[in-house]
Amino acid sequence: MDDIIPPEVLLNAYAQGVFPMAEAGKISWYRPQMRGLIPLDERFHIPHGLQRALKRRPFELRWNTAFRDVMLACAQREQTWINEVIVESYGLLHRLGFAHSVECWDEEGLQGGLYGVALRGAFFGESMFSRKTDASKIALVELVAGLRQAGVVLLDTQWMTVHLRQFGGYELPRKQYERALAAALLVDGGLGRGAFPPPQA
Repeated sequence: MDDIIPPEVLLNAYAQGVFPMAEAGKISWYRPQMRGLIPLDERFHIPHGLQRALKRRPFELRWNTAFRDVMLACAQREQTWINEVIVESYGLLHRLGFAHSVECWDEEGLQGGLYGVALRGAFFGESMFSRKTDASKIALVELVAGLRQAGVVLLDTQWMTVHLRQFGGYELPRKQYERALAAALLVDGGLGRGAFPPPQA
């Protein structure tokens, strides 16, 4: 397939703190001056209202059962940086074991979720969506639990938002982020499988 970012290019970019976005039909690469992160230690905060929702267990939580559907749902907004090239590129990363989705399901189907890229001790959150109240937030809580269990030490959110700050999200200047990323890539563990970089697909 010509219209795809090779997996080794994507993973090497992430390892250097760079990520792609589609704009006006073209792929652009970004390395923000300030990088958003969510803590994976005791600083991670679950708002009280969400704690009450979690106790009700409104969704069945799944990992990696509908990766493409999650991506397509994330792209369904007026302005999106997820085009066909992004969908196909990350779909291949998923098949190689380096990209993952967390999903919220109920009797009516897929109601929310998120996806991102896993590389050793780092996870790079890409996008999330909700069709029902709190679905993306509950997926984020499940993600953090899974990353902790896997020994991941860095959860990158690219940019910081008001939505993410309620979970304890914070920012690091580029140089500090790059040092934290380098340390996370030395961690032997995480969600990704296979060698880095993967063989040519």
